[in-house]
Amino acid sequence: MSEKFIWAPWRSKFILGKKEKGCIFCNRIKRHNDRADLIVYRGEKVFVILNRYPYNSGHVMVLPCRHVGSLNRLTEAEAREFFELTRTTVEVIKKVFHPDSFNLGMNLGRGSGAGVPGHLHMHIVPRWSEDTNFMPVVGRTKVVSFDLNLIYRMLKRGFDSLCLEGKSRPKRS
Repeated sequence: MSEKFIWAPWRSKFILGKKEKGCIFCNRIKRHNDRADLIVYRGEKVFVILNRYPYNSGHVMVLPCRHVGSLNRLTEAEAREFFELTRTTVEVIKKVFHPDSFNLGMNLGRGSGAGVPGHLHMHIVPRWSEDTNFMPVVGRTKVVSFDLNLIYRMLKRGFDSLCLEGKSRPKRS
């Protein structure tokens, strides 16, 4: 059976477009253009960014601001905030999208499939019982049904509800 392709302009741009120099995540954290770069939350040492090429609607990544490629190179403060923000992100996605479950994962190193092996990141992918259907199985086609800008606005509001004074910092209880 041959694989079916649906033309998607953003995929064409990714595959055929000019490749970005340097680390894509470091570039985004430095630019401070969160809406354009799809950064929905900035913590002190860690941030949350939408995956521009999602496995499912609402797919985000949690990353340290510092360019670090392995868990054992995180400082204690980075590790603590990284895993706290991972938990918080799951809760925000639960409140905003009401998924049935989640896939969380990290690819550590190029051999594991990491697209950006030098910058550690945790994928958080919301899942719904109905999101695996005949399209990817029989048609070998994945359908993502929500626009990234809509997802951005919804998640940004979700994170903002956890913040004091409109800053990207979680409320302390």
